[in-house]
Amino acid sequence: MKNIVFITSVLCLACSSLTYAANNNAKSVQAAMPGLMALYKDLHQSPELSSVEFNTAKKLAKTARDLGFEVTEKVGGTGVVAVLKNGQGPTVLIRADMDALPVKEQTGLTFASKVTTTTEEGQQAHVMHACAHDTHMASWVGTAKLLSENQANWSGTLVMILQPAEERGRGAKDMIADGLYKRFPKPDYALAFHNSASLKAGVIGYTPGFTFANVDSVNIEVKGVGGHGAYPHATKDPIVLGARIVGALQTLVSRELDPQDPAVVTVGSFQSGTKHNIISDNALLLLTVRSYSDKTRQTLLDGIARIAKGEGIAMGLPENLLPVVTVKDEYTPAVFNEPEFTKKMAALFTAELGKSRVMQVPAVMAGEDFGRYYRADTSIKSMIFWVGGVPHDKWQPAQETGATLPSLHSPFWAPDAEKVISTATQAMNSAVLTILAR
Repeated sequence: MKNIVFITSVLCLACSSLTYAANNNAKSVQAAMPGLMALYKDLHQSPELSSVEFNTAKKLAKTARDLGFEVTEKVGGTGVVAVLKNGQGPTVLIRADMDALPVKEQTGLTFASKVTTTTEEGQQAHVMHACAHDTHMASWVGTAKLLSENQANWSGTLVMILQPAEERGRGAKDMIADGLYKRFPKPDYALAFHNSASLKAGVIGYTPGFTFANVDSVNIEVKGVGGHGAYPHATKDPIVLGARIVGALQTLVSRELDPQDPAVVTVGSFQSGTKHNIISDNALLLLTVRSYSDKTRQTLLDGIARIAKGEGIAMGLPENLLPVVTVKDEYTPAVFNEPEFTKKMAALFTAELGKSRVMQVPAVMAGEDFGRYYRADTSIKSMIFWVGGVPHDKWQPAQETGATLPSLHSPFWAPDAEKVISTATQAMNSAVLTILAR
């Protein structure tokens, strides 16, 4: 009986300690929020496109230096690496992405972006943080601030990175190629979060295993023999051939993959012709191809090449006119959350925030290049999680009526930034303090 009383007392003490730590963490976050919200609004009003995040990087690099980090700029382009060494222990990498999108903001916010610029393609465009990377950066600063002020309670090394060009799928690749794991301490753990347009603000979503997809962009150049629309027998119509290819591509997922192996092959653009009565001599198909495993990815890419060539042969085209398939180098690899580490972090977040604010969610077919940090060294314990951003006053009506909410990349996407930033900062701070506990 005495043993039972003793064990119960110990468990109660542990629960009290967790509650105390969580309350202290929450109080520290709330104390930092006025400054973080001011930073968020500043970042929101001054977005920059992929690979030209010059002012953003400079501003946040200075902030990290002021917090006591050793900061290196221009890593992999505009990337920033901030290192804080605090004794012996593991190394934890925390990533935030910096880039915005060529979208005209229509949120109605008083601090909405009015920025315009010229894109890489030479087009004039409005610029907006339509994927809310500004909340990621504000939380990054909040996490850096809390951990720099609380060094007595952790031991190890923090490597906090600001990554460019996530929207183009190349920022992580560029930073790794520029010596991220050679010039700076290589991480034992890697953490990131992404705001969510499908979770209630302040709710964390996590997925053990694959969580984001492989994303490939594929071009199919369809050739033919043009001519007059009244004499189709004297031509080889690339539109008909293109249509055959589009139809045949649908069998890749439906008939060549295991039904339990998710994949997507979408033809997003079919371009050909100039006039009603002219049969063109070319067409262009633009595809997005998505999968999780590398094996499935290769099956899809090989299948696209085989189908395009086969349909060209079936139409009677000579070798020099067969369709040309090009897989663009904008490939974004799937993101894999190390399962056991992810479950441990989810349990920690649940203890920190409560069961109602942490839930397991399905993997998505969207792309995220955070997965490259794990792929560069699979011994790293890696996890990216979602933090809900849908404002509560919009969440409940949508659940009741089925109304469509703005998605990520929408000109109307305006997350509840305060809840996203505070939740993410509290979760990140708790994760690092746990991993690097003295």
